Amino acid sequence: MANSYGLIGYPLSHSFSKKYFTEKFEKENILDCEFNAFSIEKIELLPQLVKDNPTLKGLSVTIPYKESVIPFLDELDATAKKIGAVNCIKISVGKLIGYNTDAFGFRQSIKPFLESHHERALIFGTGGASKAVEYILSEIGIDCHFVARNKSKVKSQKVFEYEEVNENMLNAFKLIINATPLGMFPNVDTCPAIPYQFISSSHLLYDLVYNPVETKFLKKGKSKGAGIVNGFSMLQHQAEEAWRIWNK
Repeated sequence: MANSYGLIGYPLSHSFSKKYFTEKFEKENILDCEFNAFSIEKIELLPQLVKDNPTLKGLSVTIPYKESVIPFLDELDATAKKIGAVNCIKISVGKLIGYNTDAFGFRQSIKPFLESHHERALIFGTGGASKAVEYILSEIGIDCHFVARNKSKVKSQKVFEYEEVNENMLNAFKLIINATPLGMFPNVDTCPAIPYQFISSSHLLYDLVYNPVETKFLKKGKSKGAGIVNGFSMLQHQAEEAWRIWNK
């Protein structure tokens, strides 16, 4: 019986994982494995999904369940516990163990682009992905602040609203990260609402979105001479790390 793996999220029109793993299995001649996308409308459906698919060995977790999945797990890896978000589940002897491979993927993908003047980061969004970003940047010694639509709903003290992002702030924060779905296909005309005229060549703009390759956020930064990176490399690294966890 084939081992099966999958992705849970809702909706799943943007699934990178299914394509990536299906191609990986073909390319590496892994014959006894399959990867499926499970679009579930609410996270409460997870236990039934696992029950209905007894060959499942692992799941990737995407928007909007990276935090709400935690109460449905039997164990949390130390890193996932610190971050407070899970994007990878290993299923072993009926136990669901949560991991965070976003952190690993983000670290590997941003490392080559960081320079000494990237001392402070603005992170757009306060969901599960932004928590992994903050965890890694804080480990590296970069001071992080979040930007949210409504800061009263966010526990962190270090949070601004979009209306507060101005010239002075953008001069102070040279690393800007989009950890929201803004700009993701098919909504390619959206981007975080900030004054892009104050972006300069000393800025680095990183977008966790990978489709399209250049989001509106990245295009606006590029037009001001900023360095730009999309989320494709992060996704590849986190997927390979998930595969390692599922098979260790």
